[in-house]
Amino acid sequence: MTASGPRAPSPAQRGSAGGQASAGRHDPAADIEATCGARAQVSRAATLAAEWAPLAGRLLLGLVLGWFGYHELVQPALWTGYVPVLPPTSSLAVLAVLAHGWVLFTLAAALIAGIATRIAAALATVTLLEIVVSLTVTAGLSDLVLRDAGVLGLAVCLTGLTQQRLALRR
Repeated sequence: MTASGPRAPSPAQRGSAGGQASAGRHDPAADIEATCGARAQVSRAATLAAEWAPLAGRLLLGLVLGWFGYHELVQPALWTGYVPVLPPTSSLAVLAVLAHGWVLFTLAAALIAGIATRIAAALATVTLLEIVVSLTVTAGLSDLVLRDAGVLGLAVCLTGLTQQRLALRR
């Protein structure tokens, strides 16, 4: 509507019946076309996600493992309290943390580089299971345990994937 009165309908607004306005009419063909177009977009998005999500998960898991591995290697004394059975001040606890840090860092490098990704994810699963069990036994359920259980779930999912983008060997 304009200030001077109703505006004449444009050709796109006119129905198939000559020059009548189609204000009260519904075009089912246009709805079907719009629905099919939306479904096609959703399908393309789902296909892209299915193809690239494993890469994103692999990189993110690699970053988490690399972060903790690096910190265990740089400051092992801060992590000796998480070693079960051994006193935190023992040199054996420091060696255990350093070995654990190298394992985490190596797994991170393999996941990020896409080298033997399923094997690396399987080893990460075992390592993260060890972490979750150890933390649960020593400190009980906590936010740290639940966070690591979520990261464990990601490692389990990546272990089962046979198709991944940018992987040298699955």
